[in-house]
Amino acid sequence: MATQADKLVSEIRALPDEEKLRVLDAILTELDRPDDEIDRVWAIEARKRWSSYKAGQLQTVTYEELMGKYNR
Repeated sequence: MATQADKLVSEIRALPDEEKLRVLDAILTELDRPDDEIDRVWAIEARKRWSSYKAGQLQTVTYEELMGKYNR
């Protein structure tokens, strides 16, 4: 017996790509809810990284070096 999700997946597969993107956007928008705990943890991490950078304790790379790594 097919579940409601199975039926939806089947219907989505039959849609044109543009409509699939609309469905995807709606799903991602629904799932992307603010999380205060995650925001708090990332704020702490960002402050640590910024402090390390300003103190010269963090190794950096140029944009060109970074892109060169992935454009091989």
